[in-house]
Amino acid sequence: MSKLSFRARALDASKPLPVYRSRDLPDLADCGAINRAVPQMPTGMEKDEELEHHLQRAISAHQVFREKKENMVIPVPEAESNATYYDRLYRGDATVPKQLIHIQPLGLDQDQPDYDMDSEDETLLLRLNRKMEIRPLQFETMVDRLEKATTQQMVSLSEAKQLLNEDDFLLQSVYDYWVRKRRSPLAPPLTPHVKQERRDGSTNGDAYVAFRRRTEKMQTRKVGPPGGLLWSCWSTRHI
Repeated sequence: MSKLSFRARALDASKPLPVYRSRDLPDLADCGAINRAVPQMPTGMEKDEELEHHLQRAISAHQVFREKKENMVIPVPEAESNATYYDRLYRGDATVPKQLIHIQPLGLDQDQPDYDMDSEDETLLLRLNRKMEIRPLQFETMVDRLEKATTQQMVSLSEAKQLLNEDDFLLQSVYDYWVRKRRSPLAPPLTPHVKQERRDGSTNGDAYVAFRRRTEKMQTRKVGPPGGLLWSCWSTRHI
């Protein structure tokens, strides 16, 4: 025997809708388990969460026993408390420090010099360290400042004293070494520089030139038939 089922149907405003009260239907309690084939509304949860046993138990209890809203509770997964495992994991011998943890304010790191020492510089550094202590970073910073301050002409010794606040012996030794190394014809540039295009066009054939200026070229587009054919058609029409 097939079960009694109902189909959801839209209401028609042109037809009267009968209204029944509970006293008119004495068998209403027996019809609570009738399957109504209506589209199932989504629960708003993922498929894996819908299969959890505590949620299925709450949904089944509501469908079978028709519990009232005031008696319904939100299903919560079961939780277990293990005091022995907690005490073994978190021991109670922790002590509170006498003062709070202080964090130093974050300061910006100093800019690293672009100049990089080579084997010849290391030899000079070993010779200078016999008389006074100088670190490799200090030496690279001094040479880098001299390089960046030099434009068309090299920095003089008096300008280097104002630029570098160092000992006179150290300043004189590094300055003389820098001048001798920079004037060497076979020496490469001391600091890396990006080659740029010159306005006179002398660097057009240099493949190492970066950031070239944009060149605009006039390009024409053919629209319609060729010019000769168009002119011949126009001349035949007006003659």
